[in-house]
Amino acid sequence: MSEGYRVAIVGATGAVGTELIDLLEQRQFPISMLRLLASPRSAGKTLHFRGQPLVVEGLSDRAFDDVDIVLASAGGSISKEWAPKAAAAGAVVIDNSSAFRMDPKTPLVVPEVNPQAAAEHSGIIANPNCTTILMAMAIWPLHQVQPIQRIVVATYQSASGAGAKAMEEVKSQAEAILAGKTPTTESFPYPLAFNLFPHNSPLNEAGYCQEEMKMVNETRKIFGEPNLRVTATCVRVPVLRAHSEAVNLEFAVPFSPDQARATLLEFPGVKVVEDWQANYFPMPIDASGQDDVLVGRIRQDISHPNGLDLWLCGDQIRKGAALNAVQIAELLVAKQWLKSTVLAV
Repeated sequence: MSEGYRVAIVGATGAVGTELIDLLEQRQFPISMLRLLASPRSAGKTLHFRGQPLVVEGLSDRAFDDVDIVLASAGGSISKEWAPKAAAAGAVVIDNSSAFRMDPKTPLVVPEVNPQAAAEHSGIIANPNCTTILMAMAIWPLHQVQPIQRIVVATYQSASGAGAKAMEEVKSQAEAILAGKTPTTESFPYPLAFNLFPHNSPLNEAGYCQEEMKMVNETRKIFGEPNLRVTATCVRVPVLRAHSEAVNLEFAVPFSPDQARATLLEFPGVKVVEDWQANYFPMPIDASGQDDVLVGRIRQDISHPNGLDLWLCGDQIRKGAALNAVQIAELLVAKQWLKSTVLAV
């Protein structure tokens, strides 16, 4: 390993974990040591980084010794148990689960939107939910020109949001259905191949599922707008990778599509994709494997003089998860924010 930082990945064998490994190599993140951590059943597996084999280790109390940065993507229960231990050992944890996102003491960061929040960490920084990140990328630059009054969003979420196993399940379900057999389900409550259903996370008393409330609460926190009006409907669709969202925005005054388009063309991490004559706009198949959030079909809401509609697609595993985490790590290194502002406990 070259000179650099000592990094550990928790959940290294999962869909996001393997993407983290690839991105650290692709983006030439300065690493002197990379430690791959996972559950006991995955310990002993071999993955590769910069052409070198690395053996996956099981989580343990000594796993975070001499580690500077932890990239965690192993689920909320694992993060709740191990992230505080890693922070107490002196590492900064960038956590991809929902465990700390709404903790008032934990920054929730999209580097292109609220980078300064990362400076206020006390050992843990939360990576937002995938759908929240993708939407924030598309609407934050507009919010800077003219504050958004209300957001109405419908998501079309791919199987990748539930992990590598769910992606394989959709493939096997499609094969079964095409063969005239009954598909089996494990990752989802219902067959997803040739089907779609509202997101299956738990519902609250108002009838909103957990995924929808993540979009509401996390957008407010990232934007620093606790009273921002947001409503979401989240749907799981039979797409392997990359999420899509239909977003309706309400402003205090009219916001022309041309101005919105010009604004988004200048924003890093966003790519405007529009061919009106060909009726060609962002698609998950085009967004898969891409770093940019693809935005298009920007148009006036004909039902409201101050309304604007847009459509976006983004890779859930990259910008929606792994890429955002690596960008946070890059931000910490560039700004020298690795030390906690508050002693981790």
